[in-house]
Amino acid sequence: MNEKAKRFLTDYRTLLGLWLLIGVCAAIFKMHNHNNFLIFRGVFWHTIDQLPLFIHYPAEYGDMNHYGPLFSLVIAPFAVVPEWLGLIMWDVALALFLYVAIRNLAPRPSTLNPQPSTLNLQPSSLEIFTLWFCAHELLTGLFMQQFNVAIAAIIILSFILIERERDFTAAFFIILGTFVKLYGIVGLAFFFFSRHKGRFVLALLFWSVVMFVAPMLISSPEYIIGQYADWYDSLSSKNAENMSAVGEEIHRIGTNISLLGMVRRISGLTTYSDLWLIGGGLVLFLLPYLRISQYRNVAFRQTLMASVLMFTVLFSTGSESSSYIIAFCGVCIWYACVPWKRNNWDIALLVFVFVLSSLSPSDLFPAYLRKEWVQPYALKALPVTIVWFKLCWEMMRRDYSTSLT
Repeated sequence: MNEKAKRFLTDYRTLLGLWLLIGVCAAIFKMHNHNNFLIFRGVFWHTIDQLPLFIHYPAEYGDMNHYGPLFSLVIAPFAVVPEWLGLIMWDVALALFLYVAIRNLAPRPSTLNPQPSTLNLQPSSLEIFTLWFCAHELLTGLFMQQFNVAIAAIIILSFILIERERDFTAAFFIILGTFVKLYGIVGLAFFFFSRHKGRFVLALLFWSVVMFVAPMLISSPEYIIGQYADWYDSLSSKNAENMSAVGEEIHRIGTNISLLGMVRRISGLTTYSDLWLIGGGLVLFLLPYLRISQYRNVAFRQTLMASVLMFTVLFSTGSESSSYIIAFCGVCIWYACVPWKRNNWDIALLVFVFVLSSLSPSDLFPAYLRKEWVQPYALKALPVTIVWFKLCWEMMRRDYSTSLT
């Protein structure tokens, strides 16, 4: 590759243009088939009219809403404009939000991190690598108009803001993600890295009250309280449906594409509780917290963020193909944010992730393998699962203060 082409491909303006173009193209491609966006718009208008948020509206769209009442305010700017314009704006906004989060991935000096440690890639290369590697998975997420793209940004920004001692704003994003799709609550995993834990807790309580009350501004207190109760029932029913899906039903609902779903489908067992797997996963996830002496290393903290991003997808029965934009950001951080050289096995694993997890839902992947193996057995989760297990081992065994060799 000549120097001119290299500069073009690593120019942030090129990457920003690419990500915005992906947003526009995804919206245009789905202009006549965007059921998820119709559901999202409906959350705003149904809140205005104080109609139930968690029932089926067959005259308006298929499927059901599973986002919290706060989402009515998030989607409002995209619901009050013409439908075609709102769809484009929504996809572009999601792409831009995650782009901004990734552009801030490189560590900066702070009280907790006076000198950023050496990474496997240079700081700018970390961001460029992540933007290129996640571009195809971004397209998958935007085709479905999914808020998962924003959840990835929310988790990343929660970590970054805590690193920069902006706990009040970090708390805002954590509570926003929690009140919209619950996933945002995983941002609490960064609590131990906060230098202002008391202030952080108060900020969480403040934003919880604000965001609980906020949808009442366009409806009523009684209505919103009732909708929160219905939201709980809706999520419980959806979780039960995801766990029990078998055969052709798997293809219909397209969920539980996770470690939980993969084990259930490969084993063929349906009577056991996922709590056994979740419990074991939590133990592996929490073990690195015992290495308190490693907290001072920014690379260790960043790879814990990678673990959070992958864990969120792998241990959720609600994970869909479009959820993997969250996990992919974690895979990039796992690969890049370590102070040692990645070996050929790590590179091969990275390629395995891209080919099986990212390309398998697309026409670039053999249709027979996708329909007969990948989809029925939720194998999209397999490469990311291997990366997460390897990451857990590294966080327990490796020294993140070691210089590159």
